[in-house]
Amino acid sequence: MADIIELQATDLAAMLCSRVCHDLINPIGAIGNGLEVLADPNQGEMAEGARDLIASAARQSRAKLEFARLAYGASSTAGTDIDTRECERVARILFEIEKADLEWNVPLILLPKHKAKLFMNMLLIAAMSVPRGGQVTASITGEAGSEKFEFTSRSDPEKRQKTLIPSGAAGLLSGMPEEGSVDARGIQPFYTGLLARMTDMEIAIGIEDAVFFFRATPKAVVEAAAEVSA
Repeated sequence: MADIIELQATDLAAMLCSRVCHDLINPIGAIGNGLEVLADPNQGEMAEGARDLIASAARQSRAKLEFARLAYGASSTAGTDIDTRECERVARILFEIEKADLEWNVPLILLPKHKAKLFMNMLLIAAMSVPRGGQVTASITGEAGSEKFEFTSRSDPEKRQKTLIPSGAAGLLSGMPEEGSVDARGIQPFYTGLLARMTDMEIAIGIEDAVFFFRATPKAVVEAAAEVSA
C-alpha cells in the first residue's frame, strides 16, 4: 500500500498560492482588457460591453478571493472558531459565479477553524461534480464536537448532464494520488484530505443512483458504529 504523501510546509504554501493565482488570472486579465478598451477613444462603441466585462470579472475575482481567504488562509475571523453564518456568506458569493444552485442546510454554530476550512473545501469539490449546473446541497448534522459534514449534488435532469466525481479527487483526498505525486493542479483536493486527517474526520466520496455524495464523519463515530455492527 502506498504511503500518504507528506508535503513540506513551504511546498504546500507555494502550491496553494499557485492555485489562487490560477483562479484569479483570467478574471483579473479580463478587467485589464476591459480597462484598455475604455481607455481607447477609437473603441467607444465597445464601451458598454467592456463595462459589463469588468463588472462580471470583478464579481468572479471577489468570489474567488473571499473563498480563498476562508478556505485556505488565516482569514480575519477573531479567535479559533468560525461562525457558520460566515461560511454561508462566502458560499453564497461563490455560487453566484458557479453554474449550480446551492441548498444550505447548516445550523448556526461555531466550528473550529480547521473544520470550517474542511467544510468549505468540500463544498468546492461538490460544486465541481456538476460542472454544467445542477443542485448542490450542503448539510451539517450531529452534536457539537461530533458534527458530520455531508454534500450531495445532482446535475439538472432536463439538461441530461452527467454528475461526476472530480478527476483524481479520491486519490488526492486520501493523500495517495494515482500519479504518486501532487502538483498545483491537484492541491485543493489534497489539502482537503489533509484537513480531514488533521481534524480526525473520515471521508467518503462516490456516486449512488446518479447522485454525488461527499461525507466527512468523525472517526470516533465511525469506529463506534463499526463496534456496534460487529
